[in-house]
Amino acid sequence: MNAMRSPAVLVTTAAASIGAVLVAMNFYGGAATPSASEAVVRVDQVGYVRGETKQAYVMGPSRALAGARFKVVDAKDRVVTAGRLGAVTGHWNAKYPSVRTVDLSALNTPGTYRVVLTGTAAGRSPAFRIADASELMTPLIRDNVRFLQAQRDGADVLPGALAHGPSHLADEHATVYADPHYDEEGEKLLDKRLTPTGDKVDVSGGWFDAGDFLKFTGTTSYSTAELLLAERDLPDEAGLSAEADHGLAWLDKMWDGDSGTLYAQVGIGAGNDAVRTDHDVWRLPEADDRLDVSPGDPDYTIKYRPVFRANAPGEPITPSLAGRVAAVFALAAQRAADTDPDEAREWLDKAAAVYDLADTDHDPDEPLVTAFPSGFYPEDSWQDDMEFAGAELALAAGQLGDDREGDWTADAARWARAYLDSDVKGTLNVADVSALAHVDLATALDGARSNGIGAADLYKDLRRQLEDGVDRAGHDPFGAGAVYDDFDAVPHTFGLVATARLYAKATGDTRYAAFAGRQRGWALGANPWGTSFMIGAGEVYPHCPEHQLANLRGSLDGKGAILRGAVVNGPNAAAKLTDLNGFPTMKKCTAAPPTGAWTDFDGKGARYVDDVGAWQTVEPSLDFTTTALLAFALTAQNEGQ
Repeated sequence: MNAMRSPAVLVTTAAASIGAVLVAMNFYGGAATPSASEAVVRVDQVGYVRGETKQAYVMGPSRALAGARFKVVDAKDRVVTAGRLGAVTGHWNAKYPSVRTVDLSALNTPGTYRVVLTGTAAGRSPAFRIADASELMTPLIRDNVRFLQAQRDGADVLPGALAHGPSHLADEHATVYADPHYDEEGEKLLDKRLTPTGDKVDVSGGWFDAGDFLKFTGTTSYSTAELLLAERDLPDEAGLSAEADHGLAWLDKMWDGDSGTLYAQVGIGAGNDAVRTDHDVWRLPEADDRLDVSPGDPDYTIKYRPVFRANAPGEPITPSLAGRVAAVFALAAQRAADTDPDEAREWLDKAAAVYDLADTDHDPDEPLVTAFPSGFYPEDSWQDDMEFAGAELALAAGQLGDDREGDWTADAARWARAYLDSDVKGTLNVADVSALAHVDLATALDGARSNGIGAADLYKDLRRQLEDGVDRAGHDPFGAGAVYDDFDAVPHTFGLVATARLYAKATGDTRYAAFAGRQRGWALGANPWGTSFMIGAGEVYPHCPEHQLANLRGSLDGKGAILRGAVVNGPNAAAKLTDLNGFPTMKKCTAAPPTGAWTDFDGKGARYVDDVGAWQTVEPSLDFTTTALLAFALTAQNEGQ
């Protein structure tokens, strides 16, 4: 339950250390303490797209795998194909030292299958499907939308398996406070009390950020942008459009055009003895409204949640936030341009106003403050956000016949050049939107060059992002393109999938199609732990997410009322899992894999734990889930790419 992408503000109790959690229960149908199979088979448990390169993995003792073969059986256990294992891809760990591939590329008949090992090794994979891309991806997208619906805050909540009551209604008249001050580690609030500015603002609605109930402009704008981009490819998905509307409505509240103020955050996650925070309690969201508190009570800021600004009225705005919010408003303008030009112009004017206040003279030695404390969502780059904004403003202006189109295109190109010349280039995730910006800027340039930038330069950087992943995958036994012994392994993986699909769609170059398929497969089960990192996807998936609503309202056996569609962080550095979160009101939940224990599959300094206290591995979040959603949407619309 932690928005921070760093272990610095981990809330722990001694009783919740890894050594003190309950003995793992096996929620996948096996015995409580099964013996490990001689070898294990890892597949994309959702399935493989007809016509794409398809790869599974087997890991086990080298001698056992040396003489092993495989067969593929259908739903009636009939053999449909068979063959030898592929080449050794590397060493994983002491228990499973050898990793080898299974080539399933020739399997293109729609159906449900399993891989079964024969010969000198025994093992059987979870089920997987072969189907067209849209048939496989659309249900995943709808499940991602279900997660967003479960995350809704305010009065406009929806029925569903994990429905909750209206929550945080006091946000409708929330108090704005001066920026809080934290110690160097970002763990402790230094202010004895928060200082109100005297302003009130309606910040009700929106989505909970993660397993907690905080709300951030930075993550919400990122996720809303991805929803609007996914909607381009899937305009008939009503649930997707409705959640995009929900995100837009809240971001509109976070921008006060009259005073020129952008609000950055609702709620507080790191406090002190006098200021209790969202991360100090474990409860249902509607419980906060029932608190009987007065000013000065430590719990006052849980019911009457503070609002913090990204800028003082009319003053420059942190450029990463300004760029991203302006991009979202400009995307909304594009969306409405054909059906309601007046509404589109209103969105465009809002986008331009936020864009114009961006602090483009930001001191490079100062952190980019996107949240309080800043370590909750650390960010190094901002030129990519400004490029994103400029590109979307230009495209919206072009649709509406606004004469600022050329200026915004030139601006976007200038920021693209600054990003390409920087030393903070990354890949698609909540802290780097360059992949999204590059593709739409190339469209805005329409074959021209501006400020030394043309489409070829932008596509070259997309290849740089993908080649980084390809290079890493080439040295990993399971072909992982992302770093899995640090935070955000799974969203970075889905970011690579989305980038490969964006690149293919923009250029027609499908050289990264196989790579994208393998990355999607890694996140959905073809990884050392043999689990999908999206709840409800496949046979094995997280059963015990660190998510208050799922823990208190949902089932604890992975069946029935689950947080379907939520995407979690996945494996993390073993050193970061020395302690787990714990609260007196938290329902204990620890799930084991179908065979053995998760530790059997840990390796390369990485660890995975399916435990409600393990925010490091199984806390879902908005940005994780919408990055996956965008990857699925682009895959659904790029058959064979």
